[in-house]
Amino acid sequence: MTFLGWLTIFGFAAILTALALPLGRYMAAVYTGGRTWLDPVMRVPERLLYRVMRVDPNNGQDWKAYAKSLIIFSLAGWLLLYFILRTQTLWNWTGLNPQGFHSAPWNVTFNTTSSFVTNTNWQYYSGETTMSYFSQMVGLTVQNFVSAAVGISVAVALIRGIIGRSGKSIGNFWRDLVRTVLYVLLPISFVVALVLVFQGSIQNFGHYLVAHTVTGGSQSIAQGPVASQEVIKELGTNGGGFFNTNSAHPFENPSGFTNLVEMLLVLIIPAAIVFTYGRMAGKRRQGYAIYATMMVMFLGACVVAYVAEAHGSPAQHAAGLHTGVIHGSTGGNMEGKEQRFGIAGSALFDVVTTVTSCGAVNSAIESFTGIGGAVPMANLSASETIFGGVGTGLYSILMYVILAVFIGGLMVGRTPEYLGKKIEAREIKLVALGILITPLSALFATALAVASSAGRKSIFNAGPQGFSESIYAYLSQANNNGSAFAGYTGFIQPNAGSLGSHGITFANLLGGCVMLFARFAPILFALAIAGSLAGKRISPAGLGTMRTDNPTFVVLLIGVIVLVGALTFFPALLLGPIVQALTGHLY
Repeated sequence: MTFLGWLTIFGFAAILTALALPLGRYMAAVYTGGRTWLDPVMRVPERLLYRVMRVDPNNGQDWKAYAKSLIIFSLAGWLLLYFILRTQTLWNWTGLNPQGFHSAPWNVTFNTTSSFVTNTNWQYYSGETTMSYFSQMVGLTVQNFVSAAVGISVAVALIRGIIGRSGKSIGNFWRDLVRTVLYVLLPISFVVALVLVFQGSIQNFGHYLVAHTVTGGSQSIAQGPVASQEVIKELGTNGGGFFNTNSAHPFENPSGFTNLVEMLLVLIIPAAIVFTYGRMAGKRRQGYAIYATMMVMFLGACVVAYVAEAHGSPAQHAAGLHTGVIHGSTGGNMEGKEQRFGIAGSALFDVVTTVTSCGAVNSAIESFTGIGGAVPMANLSASETIFGGVGTGLYSILMYVILAVFIGGLMVGRTPEYLGKKIEAREIKLVALGILITPLSALFATALAVASSAGRKSIFNAGPQGFSESIYAYLSQANNNGSAFAGYTGFIQPNAGSLGSHGITFANLLGGCVMLFARFAPILFALAIAGSLAGKRISPAGLGTMRTDNPTFVVLLIGVIVLVGALTFFPALLLGPIVQALTGHLY
């Protein structure tokens, strides 16, 4: 551990906060009809899109109509993406398949399609040996934009439900979707993509290069439109890499500066939308309280991960591998990490990507120490409440806020209220279902995977490492994250271009169904909560009303999140990374 390492972590938190505040103010203007500096540029394409879709953006929808529009749009996107990926060779006439890649097997395509439509971007395949440029750009990158926009739209709809004073309308899905893409995602993506290209990320459509080595061998160097996909991969908390090694690849993440930029991209919208909530509610302290909750848990995870990786594992100590100087620090676990990022940069990136639904990685998570590997699992166990995905994080933690308000109200013997609206049985039932869907999906799928012969075909390692791979796989897919412990597989690909490849049907179908269910079920419950709260009258706060914008409530909220996560996942963590951390055996 070094001073520079700690400065990296806490300096990052300070920069994130400084950038999130103005972006939160800007996003509040986008969703409340306020004036923005992009209005002169985006008004015309915005109106054109409404005409093409034949929708009236001023027509308010109740939660059922909003949910119906969202499901129809997502289903159409799923069918279109599946068609593009299954007919990959038919698009060779575009010139965007220079390597002549064939389509992956149907079961792998099912999993991949479900993954990108749900903002998960779980990948059983290597992008540079499986996907054509056309599939990467028109198929996957487009879904990176619209799946992120769907999550943000749901969060905005829930905000409207919480602050609404009358009626049942929670906004218009099509308007929220279009404005999210045009006013938020596209401008940031365009600017930062140029920065990535300037720093060394590639952006071309050429054939793969062949390099001849000094030993007389040869190596194929993949190319492609990387920077344009990389930026929305991070900004939309998607995480699916153009290359198999993801953000550890120098074409995706070429320098220490781009490493910082990409981490900021991952967290900037999940952080900013919390301040957006405070502004839309007219009570900025509410946003500050939620942000403080997220930041405290985020920094706690960073500290544990950094200390664990800098200290090394018991097995490394027993083998005498903890000595030596690495990046100015004595000892430490550098296995599976990039030398140019070091322990602090790798640990921070690992936490950033697992507290959100991103899943991009700049190091091998399965190579972390037992405790270091338990941190991303614990982050996923929090069910996207520590910043979370774009939009997903806000509506997830707002469910926990409502639950904390309910528990706090019971403790003081008063009717629970949040922002002047009574929290009654219907809201609590919806909140409970919305909170429990994701962990139950992950645990049920893991049980099937480790208890069935079909599921065990995907497990590579034995012992606690094999169990860790399995539970992490379904935790990641259920939380729409996409990162992995790498050993768990669903695609056998002996040749580039999918020739002779086959998928493991059990893993692909189970994972795809988990991603779809764990994405859209919580969305429906969040929208139902918005609809239930939208029509309620707001009562003035009294002397006995519990405040939800002070440090006491922050502590209560953290306690509720930790308690639910611990009760749900602690036994599973004991069987995997924790028992592995207590042994000197190398798995």
